[in-house]
Amino acid sequence: MSFYKQITSEHLDILKEVGNIGAGNAATALSQLLNKPIDMTVPNVKIVSFDEMMEMMGGADNVIASVFLRIEGQAKGSMFFMLPLEQASRFIQKMTGITNVSFNAPPYDEISISALQEAGNILSGSYLSAFSDFTKLKLYPSVPALAIDMVGAVLSYGLIEICRVTDYAIVIDTSVFEHENPDTEKINGHFLLLPDPDSFPKIFKSLGVPTDG
Repeated sequence: MSFYKQITSEHLDILKEVGNIGAGNAATALSQLLNKPIDMTVPNVKIVSFDEMMEMMGGADNVIASVFLRIEGQAKGSMFFMLPLEQASRFIQKMTGITNVSFNAPPYDEISISALQEAGNILSGSYLSAFSDFTKLKLYPSVPALAIDMVGAVLSYGLIEICRVTDYAIVIDTSVFEHENPDTEKINGHFLLLPDPDSFPKIFKSLGVPTDG
């Protein structure tokens, strides 16, 4: 049986709590970067199959913006932050004030790419830091890599090892919005957490919710 099938609602509640702590850290960092109050929430955490995950992002051939990093340390794994191109463009418009930002076709503006990379670094680093603090595990990020490519191509690297033992992944939905306009202009993305097979029991044991495996 896949170790992902051992996940209960209690596990997901804990992951959501960790996600909200990471979102709070990221919102603080983004607020300082943008010089205006930014809020982030985690409306949902779920377990999805790889096929469902790709469909959630518009299908394997759909082009997205993604920041990928490897998690090193006591619980190795992979992490992605994925945004639909329209959401990525809006995000960077808010960051840079450049109104004609578009990632629909290359060549991409260097300032926009740099801003997207920086935002990805902040978001991924904030989540991983919260995860490390919460679990008391020593976790270290690799240098994040930015890609604008098809969903299937973006995910292929992170799935190479894990797809041998499971067909599921943890998806942490993320919503970014201006504090003064909570009901409008939300930027909706997804964090994808792929613990390596032997990391999964370590993570939940450290959270006080051991698995059966």
